[in-house]
Amino acid sequence: MKDILLITPPFTQLNTPYPATAYIKGFLNTKNISAFQMDLGIEVIIDVFSKKELISMFQSVASDAAISENTQRIIALKNEYIKTVDSIIAFLQGKNPSLARQICSGNFIPEASRFAQLDDMDYAFGTMGMQDKAKHLATLYLEDLSDFIVECIDENFGFSRYAERLGRSANSFDEMYAYLQNDLTFFDKSTLRILEERIQSVQPKLVLISVPFPGNLYSAFRCAQFIKANYPTINVSMGGGFPNTELRELKDKRVFEFFDFITLDDGELPVELLHSAVCNPDLTVEPQFKRTFLLENHEVVYKNNTLRHDYKQSEVGTPDYSDLLLDKYISVIEIANPMHSLWSDGRWNKLTMAHGCYWGKCTFCDISLDYIKIYEPIAAKILVDRMEELVAQTGENGFHFVDEAAPPALMREVALEIIKRNIVVTWWTNIRFEKSFTADLCILLKASGCIAVSGGLEVASDRLLALIKKGVTVEQVAQVTRNFTESGIMVHSYLMYGFPTQTIQETVDSLELVRQLFESGVLQSGFWHQFAMTAHSPIGLLPEEFGVTPEKNAITFANNDINFKDKTGINHEKFSFGLKKSLFNYMHGICFDYDLQDWFDFKIPKTKVSADFIQNCLKKEPQFTTKPNARVIWLDGTPQTETFTKSKKGNSWEMIKLTFHHKTQTFDITLNAEEGKWLVSILDRISVFSDEKTTFTQLKADFETNFEDFELFWYSKPIQTLRQFGLLVF
Repeated sequence: MKDILLITPPFTQLNTPYPATAYIKGFLNTKNISAFQMDLGIEVIIDVFSKKELISMFQSVASDAAISENTQRIIALKNEYIKTVDSIIAFLQGKNPSLARQICSGNFIPEASRFAQLDDMDYAFGTMGMQDKAKHLATLYLEDLSDFIVECIDENFGFSRYAERLGRSANSFDEMYAYLQNDLTFFDKSTLRILEERIQSVQPKLVLISVPFPGNLYSAFRCAQFIKANYPTINVSMGGGFPNTELRELKDKRVFEFFDFITLDDGELPVELLHSAVCNPDLTVEPQFKRTFLLENHEVVYKNNTLRHDYKQSEVGTPDYSDLLLDKYISVIEIANPMHSLWSDGRWNKLTMAHGCYWGKCTFCDISLDYIKIYEPIAAKILVDRMEELVAQTGENGFHFVDEAAPPALMREVALEIIKRNIVVTWWTNIRFEKSFTADLCILLKASGCIAVSGGLEVASDRLLALIKKGVTVEQVAQVTRNFTESGIMVHSYLMYGFPTQTIQETVDSLELVRQLFESGVLQSGFWHQFAMTAHSPIGLLPEEFGVTPEKNAITFANNDINFKDKTGINHEKFSFGLKKSLFNYMHGICFDYDLQDWFDFKIPKTKVSADFIQNCLKKEPQFTTKPNARVIWLDGTPQTETFTKSKKGNSWEMIKLTFHHKTQTFDITLNAEEGKWLVSILDRISVFSDEKTTFTQLKADFETNFEDFELFWYSKPIQTLRQFGLLVF
C-alpha cells in the first residue's frame, strides 16, 4: 500500500518518462510520504503494440469497411505485422540489437506508405550507422501501423498525444464532457485495464494525475472518471503544465465530477497539503491548501489559505525514477531534424538548472506565470550531486536540462563541477543566444559533455526581435551559434513567423537569413512554428499595444491560446509549407542556390538582405579586451618538458620545449626557459582540477613580478596555441 499514486496519462514521449511525477516523488521522499508512480503512456503503447492486441485490432475491422488503399495493403499484410511486432518493439527497446542487420537487409518488415519517403531520405541520412538506419525503418513501420489505427480503430490516436483537439483552447467544457459520455475506445480499455491493476496493487488514498499537454487531458479525465465510478473513496487531483497555463479561470462545476482537486504551479507544497488533508486529516482545524481549486457548497472555489511559502529548489530533493519501466521505453528515429532525434532517440534523465527564466522579458512568452516569472537557480554542486544520484539510480548518464533558458554562468559552474569530479555524462539544454556564450565558454561546455543546445532566433529580424524583447540581434545569434558549432556542440533554433505587425518582406528576409546561417554551417537544426498568442503573455494581456485584436470568448474551462486578427491582414499560414520545405533541405546541406521564390507557389518579393550578411557578421574580429575579473582555466594536463640551449651570433640562451598530449593530438610550444618554467607552474595552479581560482588580473600581476609586458607574452604565438587547446578565459 502507498498513500499516493502518481500518474502520467497517455501520451507524451516514447523514449523517456515525462519528469513531473519523478520530480514530485523525489520531493515526497524528503517528507517520508509513500508514493508509487506510473507512466500509463508507455505501458499502453507496449500493451497495444503487441502480437495479442494487433490480432484483436485486425479482427475488429469489418470486411466491408470503406478503407483507403494504403490501409488495404496493411490489412493484406497483417500476418507479417503480427509476426514481427514483438521483435520490432524489443529492438527499439534496445534488447535485440542484432536484429538491425535483418531490418536493414530488406524483405523483413512489411512496408506501407511511410516507406515511400525512403528514396527522398537517402541523402538526409547519408551513410548512417546500421543501428540508426534500422531504428528509422522500424519507426516507419510503427507509423504505418499508426495510420491503420487512426483510420480503422481510433481517430484520436497519436504516439505523443491522444484526442489533443479536445484539450486545445477548450474555453468550454461542453465538448469534453459530451465525449466522456461515449463508449470506451480501444485505447481507453487498455488504459483502464492497466490502471485498475495498479490501483488494486498500490491501494492509494490519493491519486495525482499530471497533465503536461492538451494531448494528455482526455485520458486524464477518463482515468479520473473510472476511479470515481469504481473506487469512490479515493481522492483524485490534477496538476501539471496544462492546468498551470490553461485552467487558471476554471468555473465549470462538472469538472469536479471527475476530480476532487486541481492544483496550479509548483506542485510540492500543494501536494504535501493535499496529502495532509486526505491522508491525515485534522478535523479540529480547517484544511490548508496552496493554489488549489475544489468544490465547496456546490461552487468552484480557489483555496490558497496557507501561510507557508513554496519550497526552495535546494529543498525539493532529487527526482526519483523508481517504479517507472525504464527498460520498456522505445527509441525511435524520425527524419524531421537532428534535434528531434535527441528528443525521440535514447532515454534522458530530466533535470532543471534553474526555476523560471533569468531573462523573463519575451513578449510572446507566459512571463506573468510563476513557472517563468519566479527565477531561482540551483547551486552547481547540488545539481551535480543530483546527476550522480540519478546515474546510480537509473544506469543512464544522459541528461536533458529542461530549463526555459539555462543561465550561462550556472552552465559554466556545472560544467566545471562535472569536469572536476571526473564523471562522464552527456547533456543538452535550452538557452538564449546571448553574448556570454563566448568561444571559450563553449569549449568548456563541450568538455563537460554538452552535445547540443536549442534557442530561439524566432523572427530573424532585428526590428521584430526588439519588439519581442528578445535581447539579441541577428548578428549576435550568428556569432554565438558559430562559437557553439566550432566547439562541436550542435545548435537547434526555434523559428517563428506571423508575429504581430510582421510584413511579407520581413518573412522573406527572415528566411534568407536562416538560409545563410545554415549555408555558413553555424546552424544544424531548426523548426518553424507560426506565432500563437497566449493569454498570459504580454501580447495576450496588452494586445492593443501590438496591433492585434483578440477574439474574446466566455471562459468556463480552459484559456491559453487566443484567436486574433493582426492589423496587417496578412495570411501568414500560406507561408508555412514553403518555410518548412526550404528548412528541411537546408538542414541537409542542399538547395542553398535555389531562389527563395522556388519554395512558394505564390509571388513573394525579393529579399532585401545582402547575400553576404551572415558571412560579414562572422568575419568581425572578437574584441581582444579581457575583463580583469575573468577566470583563467587550463583544461589539459601537465606537459613534458625538455630544456635546450639556443645560440645565435655568438650569444646563447636556455630554451624549454613543452610537449602536450591533447586527447586528439600531440603538440609542443617553445619558450625561453624562465617564462616556460613559470608557465608550467601556472598551468598547475589554474588547472580545472585546482580549488584555487585565478583571475586574469592575478595572472598578469604574477607574471609581471618576474617579467615584463604580460600582454606581449599573452598574445604570443605559443600562448595562442594553448588557447586553442584548453587555455580558457571567461
